[in-house]
Amino acid sequence: MASRGHILVVDDERAIRRLLRMYLTDAGYTVTEAADGSEALDQVRRGGIDLVLLDLMLPEVDGFEVTRRLREIASIPVIMVTARSEEAHRVTGLELGADDYVTKPFSPIEVVARVKAVLRRTTGEPEAQRVLSFGDIEIEPASRQVTKDGAEVELTRLEFDLLAELAAHPRVVYTRERLLEKVWGYQSPVGAKTVDVHVANLRRKLGDDLGIVAVRGVGYKLEPGR
Repeated sequence: MASRGHILVVDDERAIRRLLRMYLTDAGYTVTEAADGSEALDQVRRGGIDLVLLDLMLPEVDGFEVTRRLREIASIPVIMVTARSEEAHRVTGLELGADDYVTKPFSPIEVVARVKAVLRRTTGEPEAQRVLSFGDIEIEPASRQVTKDGAEVELTRLEFDLLAELAAHPRVVYTRERLLEKVWGYQSPVGAKTVDVHVANLRRKLGDDLGIVAVRGVGYKLEPGR
């Protein structure tokens, strides 16, 4: 049977690597292991990796630095796995371009579900849709490009998917949970803060006049003309 994807598991604890390998292999994935950040970067440079499960507390090069370097050499999705539960670390990881975040102790079954959701979202073919225009901002779903005043703005995959979802349905109010379903592919009370981080990133890159409005106690909507 063909592999569903090639996953790189990066953790300095051999027992955790073996546990994740077992569950991911049973789910149909090919798994490669790395015990530190340098080894992980070498594996990615060799090619063929579809997703990285990355522990933050690594010897030599920590997970934050690995993510920074990964984003310079590849666009493959990254799920951070760590014992750190502080919000600041989650936010830092997301701002660096991580696609998801799992906190130890974790359920291996949940990790597999997250892997499936991220790969389903990131490997899907873009739909051919019309260009969406909001003031000086244009969104091209087919090419996954966003321009402001004619200049291309670099967005992460998740930032683009979030923007495209809101832009495709202007004035429709989305709860954070609904956005997690539509954009991230799963529901998670812990992950609701993830939406706020990515909205903040979009506002920073595209300006407050983009029109993404927070609806108190509910979520967000895109309000054209603001």
